[in-house]
Amino acid sequence: MTFRVYGLESNSYVDGPGVRLAIFFQGCLHHCKGCQNPGSWPMYGGEKMDTEFIKKMMVADPLLSGITLSGGEPFLQPIAALELAQFAKAKGLSVWCYTGYTFEQIMEWDDNRKELLKRIDVLVDGEFIPAQHDISLRFRGSGNQRIIDLNATRAAGHTVLWQDDPLFADHKM
Repeated sequence: MTFRVYGLESNSYVDGPGVRLAIFFQGCLHHCKGCQNPGSWPMYGGEKMDTEFIKKMMVADPLLSGITLSGGEPFLQPIAALELAQFAKAKGLSVWCYTGYTFEQIMEWDDNRKELLKRIDVLVDGEFIPAQHDISLRFRGSGNQRIIDLNATRAAGHTVLWQDDPLFADHKM
């Protein structure tokens, strides 16, 4: 399946725990002030890429612990994101996703974006807010953003925040 990509980052250590393949989707409607990827905003920018190419990247990297769907906004291209997430899960990889939407907004949708949410292990939600920017926050840019453990959330029936690795307990959540 062909979709629009702003960029790829193999061997990422900042887009979730472990060695990750970060896939930056093209297109975003949030237009957050201070966005780190404003070039990803235009819906028809970036480059066209086939999901098969990214799947081959996942298979070829024996050190890969997971993928991260970022952007732009992955929920604007949910079918391609779902295909990549399903493939990653089948390979035993974790799936993280960054979105400008809140978890609660996504839960209100009745379409394939909700199917994508079912394949994500950890969701970093909320728009970037420059006034809440804090470089000491691990895996997120501003204090309003939450790191939600979706597996624990599904099991508990309420929102459960991701618990960081004990080695990093001194970092803010």
